[in-house]
Amino acid sequence: MKYNIYCDESCHLEHDHQKIMVLGAIRCDKTYKSQIVKEIRAIKEKHNMKRFCEVKWTKVSPSKLELYKELISYFFTNPHLSFRAVIVDKTKLKHELFNQTHDEFYYKVYYQLLCRIIVPNNENYIYLDIKDTKGARKVKKLGEVLANGIYDFDMKCIKNVQNINSKESELLQLADILIGAISYLNRNENKKENYSKAKMEIINAIIKYSGYNLKKSTILSEEKFNLFFMELYERTKQI
Repeated sequence: MKYNIYCDESCHLEHDHQKIMVLGAIRCDKTYKSQIVKEIRAIKEKHNMKRFCEVKWTKVSPSKLELYKELISYFFTNPHLSFRAVIVDKTKLKHELFNQTHDEFYYKVYYQLLCRIIVPNNENYIYLDIKDTKGARKVKKLGEVLANGIYDFDMKCIKNVQNINSKESELLQLADILIGAISYLNRNENKKENYSKAKMEIINAIIKYSGYNLKKSTILSEEKFNLFFMELYERTKQI
């Protein structure tokens, strides 16, 4: 079988003054991809939005609340979609203890994300949102990291890793919404005086559908909505 995996990230830069880093991915059975895209576009049109307009976490607002709630419902009720995210508290990072740069750590996190969502002994096609001019280098490096990590040197499992524009991918947009919700809650944005009630409604909908509070790791075998809060330990000194 063939699977598409759509990856996005939130607050992943080392010095962006944000505490929480989230990398996430939606997996879709390639057979159903076209039908899923068609249905998501129909949801947009139902809520008076042009079918090719981009939906994303930063656009959640009271006027579009029902649209985003229906998109969340669609994800959780569609048996051909699954999601995984890795969450990191960047205040606990001590790269110097592990002789690594933040970029190197970033790829380690991406490996942790994808090693549990790729489907072994099947073809996996991985798509990353274009974030900056480093996209081509990022794709090449991630392909190498994955191939080495799962011993897929002949690329039979990881068939392709490439950049795409989120404006052209409904599934990447859906991943952005889920990642944004997890990031928003774990950055404690809901405790600020000017927090978004609309965004909290979306978060509460995700909590209700998933059965998880979005504040801790799910069980490892969770298939539909898998969260992994990365534990960071200090390297012990050699005696």
